[in-house]
Amino acid sequence: MLGDNLKRQGYRLVAFGEETDLLVLNTCSVTENAEKDCRYAVRKTLRHSPHAFVAVTGCYAQTGAAQLQSVPGIDLIVGTQFKMNLPDYLPPPSKLRKQPEPELRHSRTIDREDFILPGTAYSDSTRALLKIQDGCDFMCSFCLIPFARGRERSRTLDDVLREARDFAAHGYRELVLTGVNIGQYSYKGASLVDLLRELEAITGVTRIRISSIEPTTVPPALLELMAASTKLCHYLHLPLQSGDDGILQAMNRRYGVREYDKLVERAFALMPDLGLGTDLMVGFPGEDECAFANTVQTAARLPFSYFHVFSYSSRPGTAAARFANQVPIPVIRQRSKTLAELSRSKTLAFYQSQIGHTLPVLFEQGERNGFRTGTTANFTRVAVAADTVSAGAIHPVTITGIMDGLAYGHPVAAVLPPSHRTLL
Repeated sequence: MLGDNLKRQGYRLVAFGEETDLLVLNTCSVTENAEKDCRYAVRKTLRHSPHAFVAVTGCYAQTGAAQLQSVPGIDLIVGTQFKMNLPDYLPPPSKLRKQPEPELRHSRTIDREDFILPGTAYSDSTRALLKIQDGCDFMCSFCLIPFARGRERSRTLDDVLREARDFAAHGYRELVLTGVNIGQYSYKGASLVDLLRELEAITGVTRIRISSIEPTTVPPALLELMAASTKLCHYLHLPLQSGDDGILQAMNRRYGVREYDKLVERAFALMPDLGLGTDLMVGFPGEDECAFANTVQTAARLPFSYFHVFSYSSRPGTAAARFANQVPIPVIRQRSKTLAELSRSKTLAFYQSQIGHTLPVLFEQGERNGFRTGTTANFTRVAVAADTVSAGAIHPVTITGIMDGLAYGHPVAAVLPPSHRTLL
């Protein structure tokens, strides 16, 4: 959305690494490399564009503003509170100039009020990202997000629906709901389930996909709606983080393994074709061999189609940064490798289970080696011969094989109505 707002002000977007007059860095603070990555991007840009105006925003601009002020070459630092107004703080394109020191737009307190977002964030993708919520109140002991993004707040219902209709009119077939903790969406009594029902009613929206959602925020009504809906994708990404109850408690997660199991069981009872992903954190303080073995066992037992593996890194300001029993880095690396290999085997098994099935696939822009790829509702990535389908189309495909992390298949010809059939 920042890019679209800048284009409306007369800027033209170029790829990172090309000569530019303005660099906008939307930073992250989740990993320990945020400052390092920021310094690298600034240095690389100023080597080929020494007069480029550099603006930094995002999570690290909120949590690390003091550190960013010492990074050479930065001209503007915009904290989370003012992120969407960043274009307003820039001079016109013809008047961009390097500053002797960075201007700081920052507030330690982030509004808790419901919000709207200006404009519509079009992209080149065939799927549109629809932000419905921001902030988090869960205070996991390893996470900086509550400090970087503030307390939970929801986008106004009318504004969500306005942008969703804009996307549909612009030709997007799938809406992906995003936010920090989207299961906590609540606006004037409307819950996430209520919002989904409103989105389903929009003409032109073919698919609605929920992005990562906290396990404790998935009520039975959401699963029931997902199972009955013709538009809501049979897909969930439920962060587990650890398969050990002691580690989950130390993380300040709001569930145990048994509660997580029951949620997954309910979901698959309603939707046997569900695509299920998760996040797993490796090396959290106190994770001994027994705790890690519990995670491996849980991850192997549950019907995941994939999982993202994250190595724990201590973040100043979090509760976990003060914990004892830090896990050595070589051990973390080995455990990450073990889980990554398990994830690959789970994905392969999930993809193999799709062979012989005919599934609707939403195809994306571009092609590679003569193939065009797309995704099914349960997030299976499928490749077909590029000249057989069009980008942006949803087309039924019969899955015939698996290779290189992709399902391969052939499109099924549409059955013509009797009035269009010709006897030869």
